[in-house]
Amino acid sequence: MKNFKNKVAAITGAASGMGRTLALELARRGCHLALSDVNEAGLAETAQMAGKLGVKVTTAKLNVADREAMNAWADYVVKEHGKVNLIFNNAGVALGAFIETVKPEDFQWIMGINFWGVVWGTQAFLPHLKKSGDGHVVNTSSLFGLLASPTQGTYNSSKFAVRGFTEALRQELDIENCGVSATCVHPGGIRTNIARAAKMDESVGAKSGGDAEAARSRFDKMLNVTTAESAALQILRAVERNQRRVLVGPDAKILDIMVRLVGSWYQPISALLARKLLAG
Repeated sequence: MKNFKNKVAAITGAASGMGRTLALELARRGCHLALSDVNEAGLAETAQMAGKLGVKVTTAKLNVADREAMNAWADYVVKEHGKVNLIFNNAGVALGAFIETVKPEDFQWIMGINFWGVVWGTQAFLPHLKKSGDGHVVNTSSLFGLLASPTQGTYNSSKFAVRGFTEALRQELDIENCGVSATCVHPGGIRTNIARAAKMDESVGAKSGGDAEAARSRFDKMLNVTTAESAALQILRAVERNQRRVLVGPDAKILDIMVRLVGSWYQPISALLARKLLAG
C-alpha cells in the first residue's frame, strides 16, 4: 500500500491515544474512516476532529471481545463505505497483577480485549480486505510482546499471543499472494491513558506499600517516552513500506536489541528493576 488516499481504514480503540492519532493522520492523507470504541464520548470527539479534514467518518460503539459484534461491524463498514482496505486492531487494556493471585475474570478480561479482539477483528475484516485488492492488517502488540516483566504476566500473555498470531498471519498471506499484507506493531512507552486506566490487582498495591495508585502512577511515568502522534507516523510509514514488524519509540528499539544480545539473561535485570519500581 503506497498511499492512503481514498482508502477506507477501520480502527478499534479510536476514542483516544494511538487510535485517535492514527485516525487524524489518515484523514489528513485523504483516507476515509470507520471508527469504533466502547467510549462513545471520546469516539464522537475523534470523529468530529477527523470529519473536519474532509473525509467520510462512521462510528460504532464496539466491544472488540464480542465476536458477533465485530463481524456485524465489519459488514456495516463495507455497507457504509463500499469497501475497506485497512483494519487497525488497536484497542487494548492493561492489568497489573501477580500471576499467582490474578483473578480469573481479570485474566479473561485482558485476553478478551487484547488478544481475542485482534483475532476477531482480523477474521471479520480479512475477506473484505481481499475483495478490495489492496489491503493491510495492522495488529498492535507491545514492547511487552518482545520481553516479559513482573506484574505484567497477563499483559505479556496477550501481547506475545498477538505477535505470534500476526507473524503466522503474515506468512500465510505471503503464501496466498492475495493483495493483503500484515504488520505487527510493538510500541514502547507511548503517552496515552492506558496506564492511568489500567486495572491494578490488590497484590501489586500490597507490595507497593499498600498503594496501588502509586504503583499505577510510577508505571505511567515509565510509558511517557514517545508521543501518540509520533507513534502514528511510525506505524503508517511501516505500512507504506510493508514492514513485518515496527518497533515504535527508542525504548522499544533499545530493549529489543538488548534481548537479542543477552537472551534470557534480560530476566534478572528486569526483575531487579521491577523490585525497585514496586518499592518506589
